[in-house]
Amino acid sequence: MKIAVIGGTGFIGSQVVKILKASGHEAVPHSSSTGLDLVSGRGLSEALAGTDVVVNLTDSPTFDDASLSFFRTTMDNLLLAAKEADVSHAVVLSIVGADLVPDLVYYRAKVLQEDILKAGPVPYSIVRATQFFEFIETVMSWTSDDETVRLPATPIQPMASADVAQAVVDVCVGVPLQGTRNIAGPEVFTLDELGRITLTMLDDRRSVITDSNAGIYAAASNDVLIAKSDAIIAQTTYREWLASH
Repeated sequence: MKIAVIGGTGFIGSQVVKILKASGHEAVPHSSSTGLDLVSGRGLSEALAGTDVVVNLTDSPTFDDASLSFFRTTMDNLLLAAKEADVSHAVVLSIVGADLVPDLVYYRAKVLQEDILKAGPVPYSIVRATQFFEFIETVMSWTSDDETVRLPATPIQPMASADVAQAVVDVCVGVPLQGTRNIAGPEVFTLDELGRITLTMLDDRRSVITDSNAGIYAAASNDVLIAKSDAIIAQTTYREWLASH
């Protein structure tokens, strides 16, 4: 099976390519570094020629209103080229609960991406994942100083990026879902609790202050970022992952 991985040199994309190749598939990474410009459409026809499946793992360069335009333009271009190339399956990676956090413009943009895919001419699958373990320290850095980290008590269910990549691969090599598959980590934490665990395991002496207004996840109320009962649950726990990294 030939699979075009758009964003295939990025964080998740490079892992997806590696897994696909190890499984015997012809996985071809495409990105700006390989000459593809998804915004203008340059290089798309060449990238999708002879392709069975295309998976879009690109991300908006910003989290503001420009992300709406980015996903609208790139999805329109991708689906037009996929239809012309007779691609039989299009896959995108999205976010668990994206439709439940309207106050975050980036989440609205991801829902727009999903909606364009659903209405498009190519059989599709959507993989919705929870937050990656690898981004937890970045999230903490947004609201931290030399002595404290301020975090809301927002429930989250994070997972390892390696498990995300494997889930994307599983969907890519299967039949189109014509729907959404949710994936999540095995444990639910509040974000402030997860911050304390992280600091303790990293021997970081800063303290976590629970602040309901701190950071972008303050906009997510209740359990909107928690996977529902139909989700596939990954095995890697946060403490296991953090100890190995």
